[in-house]
Amino acid sequence: MNKIVVIIGLCFLFSKLEAQVHKDSIDVKYLEDQIYLSFTYNILINKPNTITQNGFSGGVSIGFIKDLPVNKKRTFGLGFGLGYNYDVYIQNLKITKENQSTLFEIAQDYKVNRFILKRIEMPIELRWRNSTPQKYKFFRVYTGMKFSYVLLSKTKFINTTETITTKNIPEFNRIQYGLTLAAGYGTWNLYIYYGLNSLFKEVQFEEKNLNLKDVTIGLKFYIM
Repeated sequence: MNKIVVIIGLCFLFSKLEAQVHKDSIDVKYLEDQIYLSFTYNILINKPNTITQNGFSGGVSIGFIKDLPVNKKRTFGLGFGLGYNYDVYIQNLKITKENQSTLFEIAQDYKVNRFILKRIEMPIELRWRNSTPQKYKFFRVYTGMKFSYVLLSKTKFINTTETITTKNIPEFNRIQYGLTLAAGYGTWNLYIYYGLNSLFKEVQFEEKNLNLKDVTIGLKFYIM
């Protein structure tokens, strides 16, 4: 609940800031509102030694960012976005439900074991670029934060005798957030996300708190 209050407060602050930016802006010839598309490789960090990743854990995000220049040359700006994120994590942590409880254990003798997160995301960026109204290929460095809300969590386990699918696991943190960096030239940009809070909440695994976080590395495309 405290995280939700913080996000609502940030949204209110950004709405006030947007009004001030438009009030103080002199050059209104162009805006760099952009559709974005990213493809990433997902890495789990803070893992116990018994948890390993195998296979390709990938993700994709798509969304729109509203650009708010903050200087007359429009080389600096703020970006506020809304998008959709789909991530797959292939590893050996088996998550299933038994009665009303969620079980976390190491998978044995399996063909498929993964969990999937579908999220609404809200990126917030501090942006530098050397663009002009006539130059559409330019260098950029965008850094900031990304807040996400989990719409669906799903796990799938397959071995030689059974297939187990589990949805909407309550132990997943609904609200997740982390630091972002996108840098490059033109459409092609290196993208990094570093999760700051755990994917799970209050999960005990091997007598310790399971504090898995994610780091994603990939390419991000901005389309004007």
